[in-house]
Amino acid sequence: MKLGIFSFNTEYTMPAAELAVACEERGFESLWVPEHTHIPASRETPWPAGGPLPKEYIHMSDPFSSLAAAAAVTEKILLGTGVSLVIEHEPLYQAKQVATLDRISNGRFLFGVGAGWIREEMQNHGTPPNRRWQVFKEHIEAMKALWTQEEASYHGEFVNFDRVWSYPKPLTVPHPPIILGSMSSKLGRQRVADHCDGWLPIETLIDDWPAAVADLNERMEKAGRAPGSIPISFFCIDTPDEQRLGRYRDMGAVRTAVRIPTEGREVILPFLDTYVEIAQRLA
Repeated sequence: MKLGIFSFNTEYTMPAAELAVACEERGFESLWVPEHTHIPASRETPWPAGGPLPKEYIHMSDPFSSLAAAAAVTEKILLGTGVSLVIEHEPLYQAKQVATLDRISNGRFLFGVGAGWIREEMQNHGTPPNRRWQVFKEHIEAMKALWTQEEASYHGEFVNFDRVWSYPKPLTVPHPPIILGSMSSKLGRQRVADHCDGWLPIETLIDDWPAAVADLNERMEKAGRAPGSIPISFFCIDTPDEQRLGRYRDMGAVRTAVRIPTEGREVILPFLDTYVEIAQRLA
């Protein structure tokens, strides 16, 4: 299992480019940054973890600009969105955005995706919250067509276009890995089997991990895909010890991304150093 790093990517922490260099120098596999286009000040949707919404959610920088800057100063580290809320993007534009970043990074982009949880945020983008997964499905399908077809068309309930040229195509063929961050339900696993190249579940919401993996493999087979072919990743939003990280490895994870403190470099660099030897032992 590889260790990655997850940053809330605010304006008061280490910039993504500088952080990416520090992570690459220390041998971490990947750097991930999240996305909220905005946080409605009148939000009534509760934070899933309970209590007040942490400050860093309000201060996230744009992930695509940040990862492009990181790509320009690194050579090996993988760069991922953790996750991009695709229902809040126009797919004709996001397809170009993803393909361009994949090329800038020389094929190092990991397209972590999700549908979000803040109802007011979705509504501000014109997405009905109760239809967000249909919007998600159409956006993913439309982008796949744009990435893989010389002249792409798509007709759905929310996305419609006839015969367009969309370039550049991604350097990664057929496209960067699409990794779904989900709430770990059966519906989430079905969406992975139907549309995605990786799964980013919330482990604490799964009571029976072997049964969840078996269910995913069964759904993969029914979808005409090879069981066991979906890489599984985890994010740790707290500070995990080596025993917990080892459990993720034993569960079959290909990577775990550890959240760094939302502080300055004087805190972050020593934090990174504490995980270097752990990463080597887990590899």
